[in-house]
Amino acid sequence: MKKHIFNPGPAVLPEFTIKNTASAVMNFNDTGMSIMEISHRSKDFESVLNEAVALFRDILDIPAGYSVLFLHGGASLQFVMIPYNFLNKKAAYLDSGSWASKAIKEAKLFGDVQIVASSKEQNYTFLPSGYTIPEDADYFHITTNNTIFGTEIKKDIDSPVPLVADASSDILSRPMDVSKYGLIYGGAQKNLGPSGVAFAIVKESMLEKVSRPVPSLLNYKIHVDNNSLFNTPPCLAIYTCLQTLKWLKDLGGLQKIHKINLEKSGILYDEIERNKLFMSPLTNSDDRSIMNVVFVLKPEYAGLQEQFLELAKTKGIIGIKGHRSVGGFRASIYNALSLDSVKVLVDAMKEFETKV
Repeated sequence: MKKHIFNPGPAVLPEFTIKNTASAVMNFNDTGMSIMEISHRSKDFESVLNEAVALFRDILDIPAGYSVLFLHGGASLQFVMIPYNFLNKKAAYLDSGSWASKAIKEAKLFGDVQIVASSKEQNYTFLPSGYTIPEDADYFHITTNNTIFGTEIKKDIDSPVPLVADASSDILSRPMDVSKYGLIYGGAQKNLGPSGVAFAIVKESMLEKVSRPVPSLLNYKIHVDNNSLFNTPPCLAIYTCLQTLKWLKDLGGLQKIHKINLEKSGILYDEIERNKLFMSPLTNSDDRSIMNVVFVLKPEYAGLQEQFLELAKTKGIIGIKGHRSVGGFRASIYNALSLDSVKVLVDAMKEFETKV
């Protein structure tokens, strides 16, 4: 039975990516070695890294003056690296979900943190708005897509201070104006590759402006100077990211994938609205994510959750159980998830409605 993988991360990958990575694991570029065995200092791996950076730049239209890094530690380590490298006196944060809250916690270890707005008291059921970004902040941090709560900032914010964005779960899903950001970062395991590698797109003019000494491994400048090779990089994961970037480029880039993503999310949200059993917990439909569609059973049908999960399982639907802090269901419909898989989920929702 075909599996329809709605996991929030690690998530579904393009078949192109999986096949090419599997082949390279057995024999990379006819070297007689696995991609897991080649030296990260070799010309073979240098070409992999350089091509991945070049494709990232091309697809996202990254301007001059920015460096693209592949790093260890996931987005969570960068919660620490950001204030270590950028926070001199005060940083501003938008508290829009669990991951934003975790980033705030780490930043408070390094200096004054101003939470400009928060939707925490309403369990993050909407995106905060109407806030003022303090002009004396060293940077303003946002989380562009909230995987747990299903909200997304879909437009590039105009900020009077350097804008820092955790784009772990919507990077490469839509066009972005990189020039509006000081740093865009995230874990790769949603739209880019497997777990084990993170990306950072950093504006070079932001580097080396703090007075504190920064440990080498946590210093963005050192990683920029060493082209992501200061220490042994996750070679296999970077190779896999390269394959996904090739797939996305061949597909037609960000304009094309954005159109596909809007169609996928639109079909699913339409069914949530139509179906008598389901509803969205979000208070503002404009805040709804095109990557993570969160929905619940209406109160009068709340006891049927396990039955729907069982039905979904018989259809090959994987990973739709909602996060424990929200409950209900979450369909993560990242770039590599096909429209057909979304239609299978919608059909399951319709079938379940007829059984109740």
